Amino acid sequence: MGWMEIGTALLLGAMLVFLVPRLPAILRATPKASGKQWLTALVPLVLIGAFVFLLMKLV
Repeated sequence: MGWMEIGTALLLGAMLVFLVPRLPAILRATPKASGKQWLTALVPLVLIGAFVFLLMKLV
């Protein structure tokens, strides 16, 4: 394993160490989404997924 992988693993580990204790406060402070907002976010994801599926079938 090279230095780049070791550095990346250390940074990801440090991020988890700092974020996991703050997670309950972060989740309490976020606004709740309505059904319309979830649908608005879901439609582009489904379209992108369908496009990727189409590209995979064409290859």
